[in-house]
Amino acid sequence: MKEILNKYLPERAVEPAFELIAENGIYLKIVNERKTRHGDYRKQNGIAQITVNANLNPYRFLITLVHEIAHAVAFEKYGRFIKPHGKEWKYTFQQLMLPFINPSIFPQHILPLLANHFRNPKASSDTDARLSVALKQFDPQNSKNYIFEIPYGSIFRIDNGRVFKKGKKRIKRYECQEVSSGSVYIFQPNVEVELVKVV
Repeated sequence: MKEILNKYLPERAVEPAFELIAENGIYLKIVNERKTRHGDYRKQNGIAQITVNANLNPYRFLITLVHEIAHAVAFEKYGRFIKPHGKEWKYTFQQLMLPFINPSIFPQHILPLLANHFRNPKASSDTDARLSVALKQFDPQNSKNYIFEIPYGSIFRIDNGRVFKKGKKRIKRYECQEVSSGSVYIFQPNVEVELVKVV
């Protein structure tokens, strides 16, 4: 297992992550990319099973792995009826992540963003735009843009092929109109899109 974790995690995170997996009886499966999620947790036949996407950079992989282990630990400690991303899970995630938030594992400039994120962790680190953008620099290069980077009125395409026109900013998110239906949708600023046309 350690040899496998070596391929996916920052070097100094391998040993503590391995211990976390072992002491909580986690069955870890690394899977092909899923567009809708980085990882998931379920209990099957009494065994805590976690999947994590193989395409994640080492830092995002680590955050996702600990996120999913936190589900297993929180459900074990507080019972099956807690909210999946409720206060028990948040507290558990914070406690499990704390040993990893140090400069021997994460780059120095990421640490303040992590500290801020883990004051009140969200269901997905992707909803924290600043952390998400900072972590993206460790991904392989691609030709996509973030919504916040493209000009107002630009036409863009998302992964499923639907085409939208970028609208005004609403506090933190953007109102975008689907070109084919005219329906308005709200997008996080850090959603990656393919720029089709600058208007």
